[in-house]
Amino acid sequence: MTDHIDGEAIDLDALFEETASPDAGAVVVFGGTVRRHHAGQTVTDIEYSAYVPLAERALTAVEAEALSGYDILSCRIRHRTGRLRVGELSVVVVVRAAHRAEAFEAARFAIDRLKATAPVWKRETYADGSQVYQQGEALPGAGE
Repeated sequence: MTDHIDGEAIDLDALFEETASPDAGAVVVFGGTVRRHHAGQTVTDIEYSAYVPLAERALTAVEAEALSGYDILSCRIRHRTGRLRVGELSVVVVVRAAHRAEAFEAARFAIDRLKATAPVWKRETYADGSQVYQQGEALPGAGE
């Protein structure tokens, strides 16, 4: 099993245990799930794929950036790969801080930065059987 990204279900209890601190007065959890509709289409599932070695480095870097840029105690990210059905968790960010404002800000930073830097792709399958890779944000340095 990798540290940040694999095909296993995300274990929220393990993430809470990893980030537990008696100094934390706030815990913010962002969870991304597969939604049923996108761009007027009915989604049946999404297949997430990634270049795992680079994704691991990217997610580790996002955690480090959150820790250095915000007054927080911890930041942990988990992302799934493979075929996920509507309602399943695809990504989770857990941030703990002494106070809620910093925890919320850092969690938002982490998910936004993850989407901008991690080599994770998603292919949606629709009720009519068609499939489309979703346009993400360009990775830094792409097209240079």
